[in-house]
Amino acid sequence: MPKASPILRKGQKALQDLNLLKILNSEITHELSSNRFQDNQSGTLGDFKVEYDAPQSHDVVLRTKFESGEEVAVSALLGPETFFDCRVTEKHIEGSDFDIRNAYYLQSSTCLGRPLYRGPMFSSLDPHLQVALKEYLVARGIGEHLTNYLLLHLHKKEQDQYVNWLQKLESMVAKS
Repeated sequence: MPKASPILRKGQKALQDLNLLKILNSEITHELSSNRFQDNQSGTLGDFKVEYDAPQSHDVVLRTKFESGEEVAVSALLGPETFFDCRVTEKHIEGSDFDIRNAYYLQSSTCLGRPLYRGPMFSSLDPHLQVALKEYLVARGIGEHLTNYLLLHLHKKEQDQYVNWLQKLESMVAKS
């Protein structure tokens, strides 16, 4: 009977893997069939162009250049652990707004690699200065339409990454 024990363990593992595969397949089917963001307003990019949006990253970088030569770049990331200039958050049902974590001036896009003082946390600035800086950004096209676009785009991106992760997990379990 000593050989029966390893065979039973292999059979039990196969059943567990099959159950996991069924659950993974069900989750993938559910995620692909539900269109959560169908009713959301998409917003627009306005004059911004997508500069960076790698499928494996969590962020997106937009940039626009005005006739005056001034450039504005927006880097957005969903969630509380924002490491970029603007954090996009859902504020209320009928629209969206944006929070600023840091705002700083770069003389050109070639200055990105140099260490520089990026200023204090935006929330620690005088409230009047916060309002004035936000109005400055809104005047440059960073407003409700752009933040609606970013919210929808980042949610879809996160959804795609989740489905991709589930599919890779399913593939790995199926091979074992």
